[in-house]
Amino acid sequence: MGKSGEREPARQPDDLSRFIVERLNAGDVDGLVALYEPDAVLALPDGRVATGRAEIRAAYERLVAGRPSFAPGRRLPTLRNGDLALTSTHLVDGGVTVEVARRQADGTWLWTIDQPSLLG
Repeated sequence: MGKSGEREPARQPDDLSRFIVERLNAGDVDGLVALYEPDAVLALPDGRVATGRAEIRAAYERLVAGRPSFAPGRRLPTLRNGDLALTSTHLVDGGVTVEVARRQADGTWLWTIDQPSLLG
């Protein structure tokens, strides 16, 4: 993150997975929310869905409040089709994440759908 508070944008879909772990561990809620499109959806552990950046912000504020530590896990190969990409990570605890990213008009990538843990 630069001195002006600017964060490096995701130039490739795989960057999002790296950035999320860095920002979770830093407790950087603004940086976490910046990884998502304005109307993105994020699956929550209780089965609900956070829709849009305000709800996603609230979910991450709750998550980082306890200052948990996150390991990066093993990124699985990204599948791309034009301006869409499917990203996935095999987590250290055995869970698997699945996300859909979309290329933005400026060439950067943001998540539009995030399922943080399918298993585990």
